[in-house]
Amino acid sequence: MSLLRITDLRASLGGRSVLNGVSLAIGAGEFVGLIGPNGAGKTTLLRAILGLTASSGVIELDGRATSAMSARERARLVSYLPQEREIAWPVSVRRLVELGRAPHLPAFARVSAADVDAVDRAIQRMEIGAFANRPATELSGGEKARVVIARALAQEAPLMLADEPTAGLDPAHQISLMRVFSGLAQEGGSVVACLHDLGLAARWCTRLVLLDAGTIAADGAPGAVLSPDRLRDVYNIEAFIKEGAGGMIVHPLDLANR
Repeated sequence: MSLLRITDLRASLGGRSVLNGVSLAIGAGEFVGLIGPNGAGKTTLLRAILGLTASSGVIELDGRATSAMSARERARLVSYLPQEREIAWPVSVRRLVELGRAPHLPAFARVSAADVDAVDRAIQRMEIGAFANRPATELSGGEKARVVIARALAQEAPLMLADEPTAGLDPAHQISLMRVFSGLAQEGGSVVACLHDLGLAARWCTRLVLLDAGTIAADGAPGAVLSPDRLRDVYNIEAFIKEGAGGMIVHPLDLANR
């Protein structure tokens, strides 16, 4: 059974059609890179899955239609990392990460030992223990990004949706995050991440889904999706593509000559 199944998903924003009949299934153990040019519909797709953007079609999580789920039920199955990483309240980093446990707690309940363990694992994975007791509002942009990711990890949902998760991270922490997502997939969870860095997507994702103008232009292993001709057609770029010892190397070089 798929963790996520989407059938004929359609959505419009401001009277403009953004998703045009997208159908997709995500199974356990997948790290899926959702790629495509600006305006292709990537963010809208993630938001539609979560019910944050109005849409038509069928969306199922763990075999159940999301239309029949409460927000809490949905949050136990899927976590979400949005593009926006602003932190408004000066709570401690640890307290902010603890908020990821909210779907698992009854109203006004204290965190349990299992919740503490989940928070500790998330803090360790994102390497933020050194400033776990600092107010989150006093952190740098990159540090805030890592804290918000840790909050999503602490939720421990079987599926994570991440919108441009590497934005604001330096190269070392981008790679560290790709390792985290790859580890989640190896443990049986699944991650769907919108990525603009084709090099990271090619090297770390087990599967790529290429969106173009609201439809799926390609879906498969990175080597099958990221062909020179397809990058010219969809992105209008020329790219260096090579198989390396650790996976594919993809580096955009210039605009395609047309």
